[in-house]
Amino acid sequence: MELLESKNLPEAIGPYSQATRANGFIYTSAQIPLTIDGKIVERDIKKQTRQVLENLKILLEDAKSGLDAVVKVNVYLENMDDFGVVNVLFAEAFGEHKPARTTIEASRLPMGSMVVMDAIASPKDFY
Repeated sequence: MELLESKNLPEAIGPYSQATRANGFIYTSAQIPLTIDGKIVERDIKKQTRQVLENLKILLEDAKSGLDAVVKVNVYLENMDDFGVVNVLFAEAFGEHKPARTTIEASRLPMGSMVVMDAIASPKDFY
């Protein structure tokens, strides 16, 4: 297993890696809406979702992968009423690529986040 870290994202806020690679697949830790300087984006579901998706994109690209190689995403929402908004932004980020996805409501997310996502991506040359 290879531990992966991106210099283009804030450091992990706990004793874990930003991502790992095992058998070529990349497993990201949950991404919260933090900017590069470690500040959480204001409490706006659109802004937070865009930041989380951007963080996933950066992390995967720095690991020589990308959103187009994602096979599964887990989405955690503070409020399931935000599902529609998150869905639209998710579709924009992934385009025609449609990975498997689970979305659940969670009562408390790290650092007061409204949305959190993690992903599993295949190696770019897998197909």
